[in-house]
Amino acid sequence: MKRKSGLEKQSKKKSATPKRWTVGIDLGDQWSRYCVLDEEGDAVEEGRFRTTPGALTKHFAGSEPMRIAIEAGTHSLWVSEHLRQFGHEVLVANAREIRAITHSDSKSDQLDAEKLARYARVDPKILHPITHRSMEMQRSLNVIRARDVLVRMRTMAVNAVRGLVKPCGYRLPICSTESFAGRCRADLPTELLDMLNHC
Repeated sequence: MKRKSGLEKQSKKKSATPKRWTVGIDLGDQWSRYCVLDEEGDAVEEGRFRTTPGALTKHFAGSEPMRIAIEAGTHSLWVSEHLRQFGHEVLVANAREIRAITHSDSKSDQLDAEKLARYARVDPKILHPITHRSMEMQRSLNVIRARDVLVRMRTMAVNAVRGLVKPCGYRLPICSTESFAGRCRADLPTELLDMLNHC
């Protein structure tokens, strides 16, 4: 991508202009689009970057502090933390409250990025900004969610095995999930155990 010089010019205006520029970023899973507005509200740069920490650093680490608006979603937690480390003010818009973006007839990633920037520049309250939980809390929550998924997967597997052996004339006894595998080996004939081992 051949970038325009908007961010580069802004980074050189360290003491010339006390007002900060405003950026809107429409986060995508692979690529994200952005729009940069100067203090007069003119779009001075538009483009895209890969949604990775390295690409985010390349685009925003060297510029003067800016107000950056993003929409809450899968990547907004780490992106907002990353941008704040560079000294930027980050607004995470509540997607449920910005129907002008999420339900627009003229929706596109670039237009969404510009709308986020303009809302953030005029009045951040329009975005109904949310506050993310900390990364540490998110990691702890992920552990809980992962365990819940594994428990549900284990229950589905046990129920599936019980259903698979019934057409063959076998019924496995009620037992705990911890002892289920042992009961299968003890109660089922070799041919059925071989079938289950290949599932």
